[in-house]
Amino acid sequence: MANLSIPLPRNAFSVRYSFPKRSILANSAPRFSIAARCSGELDGGSETNERLVTFNNIKSLTCGILAAWTVTAAAFPVIAASQRLPPLSTEPNRCERAFVGNTIGQANGVYDKPLDLRLCDYTNEKNNLKGKSLSAALVADAKFDGADMTEVVMSKAYAVGASFKGVDFSNAVLDRVNFGKANLQGAVFKNTLLSGSTFDEAKLEDAVFEDTIIGYIDLQKLCTNKTISDEGRAELGCR
Repeated sequence: MANLSIPLPRNAFSVRYSFPKRSILANSAPRFSIAARCSGELDGGSETNERLVTFNNIKSLTCGILAAWTVTAAAFPVIAASQRLPPLSTEPNRCERAFVGNTIGQANGVYDKPLDLRLCDYTNEKNNLKGKSLSAALVADAKFDGADMTEVVMSKAYAVGASFKGVDFSNAVLDRVNFGKANLQGAVFKNTLLSGSTFDEAKLEDAVFEDTIIGYIDLQKLCTNKTISDEGRAELGCR
């Protein structure tokens, strides 16, 4: 199999940051809202040498990861909304499979049996979803309202029309997820990877995007969603 090498230019990584209007502790260091992108120089005017050293130390790693995700996404695309889905699984206790997750493919979305969680109800599930791998899972029209989904891996999941109201996605990997028409009101995307994910017609009122990691092109698309609050737009760095 041929290897693909993607050259990355020096100084390609840039980070958009903004200081929040308020902090939890008066004497704490300001928090940064990060939108990772491989597109040029640092925004925000002149920076101190100390900050430049910090960003230069992480730019190569982050750009490499985003480039790899781009290549992988091309080879394993997210299911399009117009693509026909397989029939709903008749497997007994199929909804409980989410508590085990996809233990084979992980972020690559490879599986021996489809993880079909469509129409399942995980409302207020606080224990059994944390840290699970739901890669390539079919979760269309499922309900996760109020669930704790911290550190979940949902790479290439199909979540069209699903409900995630108030879900905590902190530290989760949600790359290349199709969130079309999903209800994400009040969802928490703190330190969450969202690169390659789509949010067409999704409801994002009061969603929290603190320290979210997202590619620049994906950020531009996300910022067109009019349901994102002013605070959320500020956290993302939408212009």
